[in-house]
Formats: sequence, structure tokens, C-alpha cells
Amino acid sequence: MEVKNNIAKVKRPIGLTDYITSEAVKGQITKMIGGKEGERFIAAIISSVQATPTLKDCRSDSIVSAAMLGQSLNLSPSPQLGHYYLVPYKDKAQFQLGYKGYIQLAIRSGQYKKLNVVSIKAGELVSYNPLEEEIVVNLIDDEEEREQAPTIGYYALFEYINGFKKAIYWSKSKMEAHAEKYSRAYARKSGQTFWEKDFDAMAKKTMLRQLIGKWGIMSIDMATALDSDMSVIHEDGTHEYIENLDEVDAVTGIPNEATEAEVVEEKESKKEPVKKEPKAEATSHAANEAQQQSFFV
Repeated sequence: MEVKNNIAKVKRPIGLTDYITSEAVKGQITKMIGGKEGERFIAAIISSVQATPTLKDCRSDSIVSAAMLGQSLNLSPSPQLGHYYLVPYKDKAQFQLGYKGYIQLAIRSGQYKKLNVVSIKAGELVSYNPLEEEIVVNLIDDEEEREQAPTIGYYALFEYINGFKKAIYWSKSKMEAHAEKYSRAYARKSGQTFWEKDFDAMAKKTMLRQLIGKWGIMSIDMATALDSDMSVIHEDGTHEYIENLDEVDAVTGIPNEATEAEVVEEKESKKEPVKKEPKAEATSHAANEAQQQSFFV
């Protein structure tokens, strides 16, 4: 999301709290979002950083840029809601859409009568016809028993208001092959990726992205979210898509699916060349200089 830089250059502290509550930055946020809403926005960002301590090593302007995109989509960075996450990548914050964010944006479009994604447990699948997209299951009645049962696959579907339906089913082995192909850290079984920490959450996000991204009606907000997912947002509104995610995999303490960025087929289909991450300087002086070229300058 492009934000006009109409505040004069000022010297800013590196700390996020001081940066975002400074007169110039806070004034710009208030102008763009509004008084009370701006205060909630600031509080939400500070809370997210406190929940993910490694974000403190990221440039403050990159955190605000990613959060402003989430705000423009009317999504919350709250880990409890799981709409989107701010994920550290080197010295920048990356915007990552959660699977609940996909659902929220789809519902708001007003086009969907039904939208769901579920894990299929051992013993539940009777048959699946990929031509007719019909699935027959006998779901386990006991909720606690079902929760403990091993997952064998994933099923996602939507139905438009006009009656059009689409559904897909992936076996767990197919999902594992997908994860190994698009996450080198998961293929190494590093123990640090969210695919390993919560495979089902990442699988559900993948199913929704496959389903909505290929066959769903794309509202402007949904298209923006899909295009921006797993990217660093620059101050001029351009996106930098992250290909080497080893640094992200090493991060601990990131809530939900934010630990592991999923590099999906849609990103590979883009024709624009991926911008390469410039090599970061090792000194704190260089970091201070870089921060002066900020989002709000």
C-alpha cells in the first residue's frame, strides 16, 4: 500500500515504541487512520512486537509499513484473531496473511454462501470423486476423540451466492510433498518451521490459497492480500518477495503460522523479477543510517 511521505525529515530513535509514538509519525498515522482508530493501531503494533520479541531487531518503518497494509484491509495483527502476522526477516518485518484472514476477506466480498476448510481424520474418508468433487465421510462424533485422531487429508470448499461450487481434497502425503518442495527448512526437518510445529494450520492456509486463488472471486482487498502475502512492504508501496526463508525458520516465539512462510505456486507465476535483498551492514551505525530513509520521511 502506497503512503505519501509528506513529513519533513527528522532524526528518529530506533526503538519502535519511541518511533511510533513520536510526534511526526503519530501525527501521520492519525491523519491517515483517525484519532481513536490510530491509537488502537499503535497499541496493536506495540502488542504484536511484545508478543514476538525478534521483531525488535527489525526496522521500525518496515513494521509500520506491513501493519499499515493490514490496517488498509481492516485486518488485525492480534495473535488471538490470526488475521495476519508481522514476521521478522533479517532487519525487516514481513507481512503474512493467516488462514483466518483469507476467510474474513472472502466473507466480506458478499459472494460466498459457504466457505470451509477441515482436516479429515483416520477412518472418516469413505470416498472422494475428483471429477464430481464429491466427498463422502463419516465424521467421528466425539469431538475429543476426533481431535486426537491422526489426520489423513484436507478438504476445502466454497459455494457462491449464485450456486457455483468448488471443492478440493489433498491427502496428507500430497500436502507433505508440497511443504517439502516449497520449504527447504521443512525438507531438512530443522525442527524450527511451523510446518513441523502446527502442520494442520499451515495446511489449511495452503488449501484456502489454492482454492480461492485459482477459482474464487477476487475482491480488490483479496487480490491485494494475495499479492502482498509473505512480502516486505517498502515505503513506496512496492513488495519484496522473500525466497530464502532460512532466517525466518530460525526465529522462535512467532505465533501461529507466522513461523514459516509458505512459498506457493502463485508467487512463482509472477513475471516481475524478485528484488534481491541488499546485504545488511554489520554495524549499528549502518542500521541507524538506514532507518533515516524511513517509511514516513
